[in-house]
Amino acid sequence: MFFQKKETKKTFDNDLEKTRVSFFSKIKNLFLKKSKIETDIIDHIEEILLSADIGIFTTVKIINNLEKSIKKEKYRNTQDIYILLKKEIENLFTNIKNESLEHKIKYHKKPYVIMMVGVNGVGKTTTIGKLAFFLKKKGFSSIIGASDTFRAAAIDQLEIWANKAKVPLIKQHMHADPASVAYDTLQSAKSKKKDAVIIDTAGRLQNRIGLMEELSKISRVMKKIIPESPHEIMLVLDATTGQNAFEQVKKFTSFVGVSSIILTKIEGTAKGGVVIGIMDQFKIPIQYIGTGEKIQNLKKFDGKKFIDSFFEKK
Repeated sequence: MFFQKKETKKTFDNDLEKTRVSFFSKIKNLFLKKSKIETDIIDHIEEILLSADIGIFTTVKIINNLEKSIKKEKYRNTQDIYILLKKEIENLFTNIKNESLEHKIKYHKKPYVIMMVGVNGVGKTTTIGKLAFFLKKKGFSSIIGASDTFRAAAIDQLEIWANKAKVPLIKQHMHADPASVAYDTLQSAKSKKKDAVIIDTAGRLQNRIGLMEELSKISRVMKKIIPESPHEIMLVLDATTGQNAFEQVKKFTSFVGVSSIILTKIEGTAKGGVVIGIMDQFKIPIQYIGTGEKIQNLKKFDGKKFIDSFFEKK
């Protein structure tokens, strides 16, 4: 379930306030003004979808499907179109398998190894601390490996978050071999029988070849300890970057087998529609969304509730 026991739909809507209000208010205003289907309504819907950063590719797909359905079913009122639009967007989520990380950890041979990737500045280090805390609250023991040794600040910041989560951290000095840190982390995880391992990595996309080689080396070295690792490669994206997030997914998926996504800073942007475009274009499930700066501000993503928050009753 998306909600924690004490959570309500209102708190979820608050997390998506900027995106929800921006998107829903535009949709609501459009359909309130028009009771009958007019020739320009599709153009207005297209503009709203694009303004929410859903992306051109996905927007065109939704619009084409809308036009086909309107023609086929001969819809005559906007209420039907409103319902149909919601259905078309929901359909983009239905064929994407999204097994929860907790389920994978619980039923997989321990430890379950998660490699975190993402460009600098997206909140990757903070998210690792939040994820470790989240898993701990779910009853899992984990350990963090500071394999982003390119920046001293990355190691220091990760240590702060590890201490907040009260989860052990394996680190070395700045410019140490990242693969060596990962190796030590997996050894420690095995000996201490941890449920999960979270490995931080560098995010220097300006040197894509070097980064690709570094990630490949980390994977090869980890396989010496746990042959199936990494079991999960999680890409961290900043929702506030909008269309730039698409480019980051393209770049990382071109050389890493990204298995899931964590979308950060979603509470601070009106560009949350990027979720829809990314899931449609890349078929990669979104596991969690970051909804604030506190350590507990990481929530499981649920596509249905995400769409429901956009399409309130008119």
